[in-house]
Amino acid sequence: MTSSANTSTPGERIARPAGPPPDAAWVKRRAKELGADLVGIASAATLNAFPPDPRWPQTPERISRYCRSVIVVAQRIPSGAFRCKTNTPVQYLDMLVMRKMDKVAYRLSEELERAGHPTLVTAAQETDWSYKRASYGRLSTRHLGVEAGLGTLGLEVNILTPEFGPRVYLTGILTELELEPDERITEQVCIGESCSRCLHSCPADAVLHWGIDKRGCASVAQEFGFATMLGIFERLFALPETSSEVFRSRDFFGFWQGLLRVVGSFGDCPRCLAVCPVGNDYHAHLADIQKVIPEKTPEKAALAKRYKDHRATHDRGDGGELPGLSEWNRRWVGDEGYKGIVARQMQAFKLLQKQRAETEPGER
Repeated sequence: MTSSANTSTPGERIARPAGPPPDAAWVKRRAKELGADLVGIASAATLNAFPPDPRWPQTPERISRYCRSVIVVAQRIPSGAFRCKTNTPVQYLDMLVMRKMDKVAYRLSEELERAGHPTLVTAAQETDWSYKRASYGRLSTRHLGVEAGLGTLGLEVNILTPEFGPRVYLTGILTELELEPDERITEQVCIGESCSRCLHSCPADAVLHWGIDKRGCASVAQEFGFATMLGIFERLFALPETSSEVFRSRDFFGFWQGLLRVVGSFGDCPRCLAVCPVGNDYHAHLADIQKVIPEKTPEKAALAKRYKDHRATHDRGDGGELPGLSEWNRRWVGDEGYKGIVARQMQAFKLLQKQRAETEPGER
């Protein structure tokens, strides 16, 4: 029996339809309907003109010279993942979040293509090994998010969204449809050096001054990642003969599990994400349990103070550029500097909680 749900031929389904093309408002509404938590639009021309690092241009034109707009979809990571004792729950949830995000992005790209506009989805997480010998993809999704108006980069150069802080994943949808781009957030979402909670919590001491030691970060975030895999095989090949001890080791089992479930092989270390005070999800579910940072040491506190003092000197115009902040990349951190967005969010959240507490007794 033939279904009546779709009686068109493949050729008819991809034919250019009549009528006006989808606009930015339609794209955002449809992405939300499909399940996206956040969505923004960036101009491909702007992304091509302002690559994160001009020496290693992660730009749409390297993928397709026909791309005119990049739709950026963000999916939040559930707060419960950051209330756990180990990295494993958050790393598994990362995989589920990315799978959901890929489905949302793919369905949206399909609909745009059916409307007559060639569109493709990029990998949410990938590594192009020709870039700096570290985990850099063909596009930097955090920079896509900034240019699409979803947030700004933090001290540890994660993207921080006002809604969910750094607890998000993002992906890019490249389309040949010209869409009206969103404006960047010019106020710095990250509190900055006077907060430094990401620096205090980092188990690998990888947070730099508006930068990150990616290899140091990966040593914890990707416990059984590429470097661990290389180490396993180096030890194996160094043996005079095959030894079952290597195959029975924790590292080898972790690598195998990583291939199956991502956990430990590719994921994040949740510490800097869990302690970041940006986002209503933090105020609702994380503020109490993350108030104290066990990893904080006098040495980390002293380093944060040096960063803060250096920033004060720089802001007066006497100290030159900060190590990780320049006229080039200031656009992604927030041109206007921090102006209290987190404090305003917290006040609004507390007011809402108070109002709910006052109305609940009357509703029962």
